[in-house]
Amino acid sequence: MLKMFCWFALSLALGASTSGQSPSGQSPSGQSPSGQASSGQASQAGFDGKSWWEDVKVLADDKLEGRETGSPGLHRAQEYVVDQLKSLGVKPAGSKGYYQPIPFVVREISEKDSSLALVRDGKAVPLTLGEEAYFNSRLKLAPECEAPLVFIGYGLNIPEKNYNDLDGLELKGKIAVIVSGSPLSIPGALASHYQTVAERWKTLQAAGAVGVVTIPNPAFMDVPWSRISLNRTHPSMDLKGEEFNETEGERTSIVFNPAHAEMLFAGTGHSFEEIAALAKERKPLPRFSLPLAIRAKTKLVEHEVESDNVVAKLEGSDPTLNRQYVVLTAHLDHIGIGAPIDGDRIYNGAMDNGSGSALLLDLARSFHKSPVPLKRSILFVWVTAEEKGLLGSKYFAAHPTVEAGSLAADINTDMFLPIVPLKILTIYGLNESSLGDDARTTAESLGVRIQDDPEPVRNLFIRSDQYNFIRHGVPSLAMKVGADPGTPEQAIFKEWLTKRYHAPSDDVDQPVDLASAAKFEEIVRALTMTIANEAVRPAWKADSFFRRYAQGN
Repeated sequence: MLKMFCWFALSLALGASTSGQSPSGQSPSGQSPSGQASSGQASQAGFDGKSWWEDVKVLADDKLEGRETGSPGLHRAQEYVVDQLKSLGVKPAGSKGYYQPIPFVVREISEKDSSLALVRDGKAVPLTLGEEAYFNSRLKLAPECEAPLVFIGYGLNIPEKNYNDLDGLELKGKIAVIVSGSPLSIPGALASHYQTVAERWKTLQAAGAVGVVTIPNPAFMDVPWSRISLNRTHPSMDLKGEEFNETEGERTSIVFNPAHAEMLFAGTGHSFEEIAALAKERKPLPRFSLPLAIRAKTKLVEHEVESDNVVAKLEGSDPTLNRQYVVLTAHLDHIGIGAPIDGDRIYNGAMDNGSGSALLLDLARSFHKSPVPLKRSILFVWVTAEEKGLLGSKYFAAHPTVEAGSLAADINTDMFLPIVPLKILTIYGLNESSLGDDARTTAESLGVRIQDDPEPVRNLFIRSDQYNFIRHGVPSLAMKVGADPGTPEQAIFKEWLTKRYHAPSDDVDQPVDLASAAKFEEIVRALTMTIANEAVRPAWKADSFFRRYAQGN
């Protein structure tokens, strides 16, 4: 096990909170990317964004070294959170005090001992790892794998819509080549669900496939390939134990650079340019065998590590309803120390997800300062290993530290990005459960317009921790600061993803809008109170695909 180290000096927190200046020299109220200073005025609930930002500065400090899962830096961040909870009188609710220890398997690929080649007419053409393709080491790759390739479009089988990309294809003993994404005819939440690792491999394994080559859809890549592949040898993780093994039988998993994908389609009568153009418009894709095979040799180095979820609770007042919990989640981990960009190797994760982690602390602080009657209990969960594949929340949802069946709802906050004024709130899961109706009413009462997921092709509904609660039948949603398509605000978000997402520049030396953060906090607090005090437990809507996971269905 990776040894955890002692308590992070409190002076860091005190030093971060007394300077009166952000590291960029801005006033504590921050400044919006448009150049207009945010007001810093308190919201109706008393939020002004300042205490939130001070917590972000602590959690994203260089001394925490990017909060890699299982690292001393993440443990220091967890200790900071626990220390704050103790000072507020928020009770522990983990399996070991405030903590829920989780065992992980760490996998690290040795590229110098690994290789990848395309085999055509018996001749092997080596591929350059990192430039043309790389291995996905999140699963236990076979030391050797050679198999022919079949292009299967989006690679989806969605019985609810009578859609099957595998229909009529022979995949036994072969490697499936897919383009990420989904056809426009499939609703976003449904398409996202069937693109999860577990659901996709279940389909491919049943068809006899032995591996997957994924070509990112170039029209919807959040970050450029150069950054995607930069940390490809960074350690990956999985939960220890067969209970969580979702890729049994998958011998190889490869990500292929779309800029070099043309070599896969030579001699087929199709080009990747043609495929990419169709995928950009989310149109149906052709499916056909490729006249080549892939030869893969891999060496993985494995060891074990332990990391924790942090769990705390505020008990409700109703003698019956207080045995149910409104869960507030945010992931505390980030990706640690990685390949340098502009000389900086620390991936601080200020917005991803120091922002959400600090929000949970600020909500606990608000409930402490201004107590309100809450019938249901509130469960605060700072999960670990989100960046490793939503692993901390997967473990918690399967093994909650409170009574099974007591989780009434989950509101997840991940990278909510208060970098523009909050005029629009994007709600992921808006139309799936009664939580969406509550969120709509809450936001609109505070003068904020709401919208459903404007970019379902990015699969954000399944790319954060609320999805693991959904799979266990818990109505859940996630919310972010939004923007209308084609607006300057949308351009700001796009630029942030391109330059700062999973990069060292996601640090505290970036502009934030504290008034936007305060308004977001106010909405989450008001929504939490609504759910906690409703007589009826939150429920899936009758037409929601995810209703099938509800207990008793």
